[in-house]
Amino acid sequence: MDDGKLTVRAVERALDILLCFTNSQKLSLTEIASRVGLHKSTVHRLLASLEHKGFVQRDSATDKYGLGFSLWELSMHLSQGDDLGVMLLPEMERLRDLVGETVSLYLRDGMERVRIQAVQSNQAIRRVAPVGARLPLYVGASSKVLTAYADEAVQEQVLHEAERSYGYDREAYMQQLQDIRTNGYATSVEEREPGAAAIAVPIVDRSDRLIAALAVSGPANRLTLELMLELVPAITESARRMGIMQR
Repeated sequence: MDDGKLTVRAVERALDILLCFTNSQKLSLTEIASRVGLHKSTVHRLLASLEHKGFVQRDSATDKYGLGFSLWELSMHLSQGDDLGVMLLPEMERLRDLVGETVSLYLRDGMERVRIQAVQSNQAIRRVAPVGARLPLYVGASSKVLTAYADEAVQEQVLHEAERSYGYDREAYMQQLQDIRTNGYATSVEEREPGAAAIAVPIVDRSDRLIAALAVSGPANRLTLELMLELVPAITESARRMGIMQR
């Protein structure tokens, strides 16, 4: 078989692997190999390439694979569809109208968070949140939520970067993550950007698995800590509504 046919066959096999996730969120190497009818060694090589390009990601805690965020980035160019950002947009707009500030949706991609959807505030002075922006995991309300609900390996990596870049205190940082899990929300005031404040809560599905972080952000002189705490019930309720939309 010539090199061209081998290349096409490899592409077909990689696409077959991606299609395995049509009805499953997480699959092991053995499960994927069984579904596509290939040796595990072959599937492992293809998964490594797909993971390198961000089309799949491996959960270190379960050693299972799921779809990666390169697919989310591609989906942003679709005119319509049923991706998470589109599905949750009406509820985000409802929350924006209720609280009067910018509402954003974030997912974790490795050691970064990605804003996959945003609804801008209608106020003249507002927090502009561009979709597709990538931000570090060790600073900001949404980052803290995504880290607090991640596995210990991820938390250790984030803490290492926080210690190196910001001189974070380990015990204080880990306690902060624990408080976020206990209270169900995180706040930030001028942590990442001067003059900006934000509050974020987790969105979990019916199995209590983290889906995304839902954030409300705005100017710090308007979105005060006192006001953010008053908004917790409304934001949490929106996150609950979003969670039950997931299968």
